[in-house]
Amino acid sequence: MLPARSRLGLLLLGALLTLVLYVLLPATQHGQHSAGARPEERKRGWWAANATVRRGMAAGEPPVFYREVSSGPRASSTASPGRPDVLFLHGQAFTSKTWEALGTLALLAREGHRAVAIDLPGYGDSPPAEMVASAQGRVAFLDRVLQELGMQRPVLISPSMSGRFALPFLLAQGDRLAGFVPIAPVGTKDYAADQYQQVQTPTLILYGDRDTRLGPQALQNLQHLPRHRVAVVPDAGHACYLDKPEDFHRALLGFLRQLK
Repeated sequence: MLPARSRLGLLLLGALLTLVLYVLLPATQHGQHSAGARPEERKRGWWAANATVRRGMAAGEPPVFYREVSSGPRASSTASPGRPDVLFLHGQAFTSKTWEALGTLALLAREGHRAVAIDLPGYGDSPPAEMVASAQGRVAFLDRVLQELGMQRPVLISPSMSGRFALPFLLAQGDRLAGFVPIAPVGTKDYAADQYQQVQTPTLILYGDRDTRLGPQALQNLQHLPRHRVAVVPDAGHACYLDKPEDFHRALLGFLRQLK
């Protein structure tokens, strides 16, 4: 039997080895998980890989959750030269996962765009936020999203309910967008023709021909935007991107390719 002093020495040695393993293993694992991420993403705890959820948090505000999909492990970290980033909002019955399920995000990534979809506050993985109760707050929210994602002059895709976010942002900070794609958004009648006429953002007004309510209403108001074009998806309803995804993708890619 070992003397008491020897047993005590072995116990202390075992405790020391356990402490060393506890300190080193997490650091090794973290290095493995962060190897492909950009420096700013590592700092924020983001991971650039397919179908990941991106999270950004502003001081004193609830977290905002982002979902990004690429055509390869690191393809969506940056857009190809001359290809603008594309930010997707969503309608009331949908979330960011809609654009992933349709293959829209992956399709745009293959075309060289950084394509990102977010869950608006109170939808999907995003908690409610009091700041979006007003139009001014919704403008501030999108401003924060663009800052957190590092997006400079993206193209903003806005279907249906998300018009409550996109339209006030367009009118207040349209010069921060390379393009705007409203898909039968709500709220277009809340603004006057002269307000729209002051916006110089290239716009693709898009809707389905079977959307007999919001589609024509949006067109009636948004046609005052001086740099607009119109694309009508045949045999498609309000969520035309769901009814005819190939036609929707074709119209969207055509618009993106013509942007300078």
